[in-house]
Amino acid sequence: MNKAKALLVLPMLVWLVLFAPPLAANAWERGKVETFATLPRGEAHPEGITTDREGNVYVVTVAANKPRTSEGTLLVFDPQGKHLRSVLIKGSSRLLLDLAFHPQTGKLLVVDYGAGKVLRVDHISGASSVFMTVTGKQPGLDGMTIDGAGNVYVTDAHQGIIWKVGPDGGEASAWVSSALLKPTRIPPTIGANGLAFNKKKTALFVANTANDTIVKIPVNGSTLEPGTPEVFVNRIGGGPDGLLIDEHDNLWIACNQSNEILVLEPTQGRVIAKLGDFGGFDRNGAPIGFLWSNSLVFHGDDVLVTNLSLDVETAISQLADELGLGHLVGRNLRTIDGPWARQVEVHTISKIKKRIPEPAPGLR
Repeated sequence: MNKAKALLVLPMLVWLVLFAPPLAANAWERGKVETFATLPRGEAHPEGITTDREGNVYVVTVAANKPRTSEGTLLVFDPQGKHLRSVLIKGSSRLLLDLAFHPQTGKLLVVDYGAGKVLRVDHISGASSVFMTVTGKQPGLDGMTIDGAGNVYVTDAHQGIIWKVGPDGGEASAWVSSALLKPTRIPPTIGANGLAFNKKKTALFVANTANDTIVKIPVNGSTLEPGTPEVFVNRIGGGPDGLLIDEHDNLWIACNQSNEILVLEPTQGRVIAKLGDFGGFDRNGAPIGFLWSNSLVFHGDDVLVTNLSLDVETAISQLADELGLGHLVGRNLRTIDGPWARQVEVHTISKIKKRIPEPAPGLR
């Protein structure tokens, strides 16, 4: 009797194996992260990144590994990622966060987080002068963008302000001030960070790193008058940091604790791509993939991403007096990437194809 039952069941099992629907594929095709460039030995924690018209790549670092009196470092790579030169920026702190070439003047502007100002920098000699100053107690200047008229906008990650100054620089005015731009969770103590206008200049989007939010600021008229900020989307990855907007107004956001780029469509903030991941270390001690994916820039068919690879817990204890963060010392500031960041021996800039993969059937 048992043998007879087995003979009846066997064909049914074969049918299920052959004709059952296939198991669902991975929901997100994350693409392949490759190393674009390796920082010279002794240089660490790459942050801001930009390019020039020839495709050369410029990177500044948060050199928490160097003595407090060190000047900031500008690293220059050719379009293929070959290191061309390292430039010390005269008169700067060692904590540099963002940079961009001004479209009208051609001058390189560098956000000096440690000194609370924006510098105008000669990218060959490293000579610098002050381009923009701000007011307030312990400002935390971070991300930067520039509008079509040449006005410069810089986020203040501590005070919850977006500062604005004209093409010639000077003392900035508070273009927007909002509690939505302040950090209300730690670590890190970084609120308003990366920012970008949409193509029609009807909105400015800002990443709030500590709060895991993207804030949307409506913009009106030819002079780009700001409206009331609102949260566009909550719980965006883990630590939204750098932010770009592509030709279709999609938001590309580097999320530093989830080691990925999230791409959001611009109407509902719905995620349409998750790109990259962390894959451990190679034999040289360099991260495989992303590790604290930080700032990003479009570069031909690729997106280049700096891997900050910073242990916040260690860094804040080292920089507490310098940045006025002594009240945080002794608190548990460990992040999920901190223990991995402590293992990094070689710091890198990554690249991944600028492509939004076709979504899985269930996501269409």
